[in-house]
Amino acid sequence: MEAVFLTFVFVLSIFMGFELISKVPSTLHTPLMSGSNAISGITLIGSLASLKVGNEQTAIILGTLAVALATVNVVGGYAVTNRMLEMFKKKDDGGAK
Repeated sequence: MEAVFLTFVFVLSIFMGFELISKVPSTLHTPLMSGSNAISGITLIGSLASLKVGNEQTAIILGTLAVALATVNVVGGYAVTNRMLEMFKKKDDGGAK
């Protein structure tokens, strides 16, 4: 594919992603974040598969970088989701009824 076409698709996906995310109500952010964490898990599996396929030095370096970044994305996403869900839990009154 031509570089101009690929750049067009990339810019269009950035614009569409921004428009879609800005239209999401704030009450749906936590469930959508959990869903995006699952997608990031799939990305981690894909990066592990790409690490296994390549035998060249460049492929190994890029595969290792992909695994590291996908792992940071998954762990950070679940930490943020957990923190957001903690905000919705009721606080204990210290035994008062």
